[in-house]
Amino acid sequence: MGTVTTSDGTVIFYKDWGPRDGQPLVFHHGWPLSSDDWDAQMLFFLQHGYRVIAHDRRGHGRSDQTADGHEMDTYAADVAALTDALDLRDAVHIGHSTGGGEVARYVARAKPGRVAKAVLAGAVPPVMVKSESNPGGTPIEVFDGFRSQLAANRAQLYIEIASGPFYGFNRPGAEVSQGLIDNWWRQGMTGAANAHYECIKAFSETDFTEDLKKIEVPVLVMHGTDDQIVPYDDAAPLTVKLLKNGTLKSYEDYPHGMLSVYPDELNNDILEWLRA
Repeated sequence: MGTVTTSDGTVIFYKDWGPRDGQPLVFHHGWPLSSDDWDAQMLFFLQHGYRVIAHDRRGHGRSDQTADGHEMDTYAADVAALTDALDLRDAVHIGHSTGGGEVARYVARAKPGRVAKAVLAGAVPPVMVKSESNPGGTPIEVFDGFRSQLAANRAQLYIEIASGPFYGFNRPGAEVSQGLIDNWWRQGMTGAANAHYECIKAFSETDFTEDLKKIEVPVLVMHGTDDQIVPYDDAAPLTVKLLKNGTLKSYEDYPHGMLSVYPDELNNDILEWLRA
């Protein structure tokens, strides 16, 4: 574990496990979580000889709780500061949800030689919010509701998201894991309320269309068809169409938090794709 200080003085917390000569896999977490959300993936890929790295986004987890910078340009710049400090080359950047947007923005701007491949899992690109140009998107009123609930009672909101739509635990016959719910809540409450509030705009309203068009490296796009947080039809299929070298892998009836509910299957799918 370590920290890196960005150009505006923000201290970013990160984990860095595994052989220094192993290919780096960099994990980007979703809202409002932390690098801890990647435990199942980091342990798996560590055992397969990779160097695994994950950071807490500013305002999340153990990173500084800053007054500003809670938007995608700064998130990507923070990642660049981390990869520069560690001098990561030919890395694979793997992002879930909001972290997928962060990956798209960073990879589109990365220095030559820094990135070999990318994985977007249940990711927010191309853009979530509904508009004239994105008629299949989620209405802004949904995100306004998240903001209102967060400001009124963040702790209760996080219980409701984790115990319901995030992992699909609100579906009939779902096998509910109290551990996943509690860990989601713990991670969320560790971060800063202001950062989480402002990040809702970042993940819902940022348009990644031009970022996706610029990405040259191979990208694996993974998405569950029963994603209640980032609806499948307005995300993965549209993302793949914009990528120069994208591969779509859909998971029938899987939820937004599928990496935690079905880690064995998804970890092995990512490993197979990395080795291809």
